[in-house]
Amino acid sequence: MKSLIIAAHPNLGESVINKRWLEELHKHPDLCTINVLSEHYPDGRIDVEREHRLVESHGSLIFQFPIYWFSSPPLLKTWFDDVLTHGWAYGRNGGDKLEERKAALAVTTGVRAEDYSPQGRYHYTLAQLLTPFETTLRYYCRADYQPFFAFYGAEQIPGEDYHSTTEEIERSVSNYVRFVESLS
Repeated sequence: MKSLIIAAHPNLGESVINKRWLEELHKHPDLCTINVLSEHYPDGRIDVEREHRLVESHGSLIFQFPIYWFSSPPLLKTWFDDVLTHGWAYGRNGGDKLEERKAALAVTTGVRAEDYSPQGRYHYTLAQLLTPFETTLRYYCRADYQPFFAFYGAEQIPGEDYHSTTEEIERSVSNYVRFVESLS
């Protein structure tokens, strides 16, 4: 079965990496369905039944988003709050829709990998920051949580000359397509 990409970005039009990843995935309709939350829910109101049908009609789930204040963009948090309902995503009576379904995160950070280390700027690894997602998906919803895919760096860092090269970005695009293929 195809993967469902649940993409959340606070401003996809100005994105570098997330937009480029989605552009490439659109070339592979046999591989995945792309669900850009901001396109369907500009008012932030999630159609829970629509989202349930989408999840149930796909094999694996990939949540694609930029790290936003060390978490996800607000619309993805709303998706988790509204869609992962008791009796559907968790709970003893019917809460099995994610059980053993592969689920993964595909995230962009905007800064360098070394910033996400005990010795780095933020003192925590990206895996540590993503623990709430893993805990929700793996332990609460009993999904088959997979290692995340990450792209570190893209934005111009104020006061620094660092930004990702075109080659780094395009390499991430092909690596991301392979990541999606591996979950299908």
